[in-house]
Amino acid sequence: MRITGGEMRSRHLKAPAGESTRPTSDRVREALFGILAARGAVEGARVLDLYAGSGALALEALSRGAARAVLVERGRPALEAIRANVEALGLGARAKVVAGPVERAAPRLSAEGPFDLVLVDPPYADVPRGAVGRALEPLLAGGALSAGALLVLEHAHADAPPPLAGLSAEETRRYGDTALTFYTCA
Repeated sequence: MRITGGEMRSRHLKAPAGESTRPTSDRVREALFGILAARGAVEGARVLDLYAGSGALALEALSRGAARAVLVERGRPALEAIRANVEALGLGARAKVVAGPVERAAPRLSAEGPFDLVLVDPPYADVPRGAVGRALEPLLAGGALSAGALLVLEHAHADAPPPLAGLSAEETRRYGDTALTFYTCA
């Protein structure tokens, strides 16, 4: 796994030990950030990476010009990988790691925002069960997103993107078994 673009292009990232984390593939990350760059959504953005895993999405955003990022993760091996990656890339001043489940961290994240770009890569099973929507409710209701913010949800292509209160689903792109749904503030 590596950074696919920007000032840290080709730098390797540590993946969490074990099989509880499913990192976004380099191919999907490259496609995602191509779309985001075309929209002007990365440069100078305040980024929130939920279910951060290795931190690859937020670190990719920082490499491509995002101003700062907050990464939320609960798994101990994933947190160790995120912290190691942030340190190895020298991004400690621009990246903040929040340890804990998204549903518990969400109400407190408004103080860290407002965020311009929210990257959500949950366990795929949480999407059809509605767990992701419930976890995001306090974040969406709490004013943590800036006007015109963009939220990108990664999910299994077989699952319909869930409705998210206050957001409008614009489009879904498919990459093999993975889908990316783009939401904007309504």
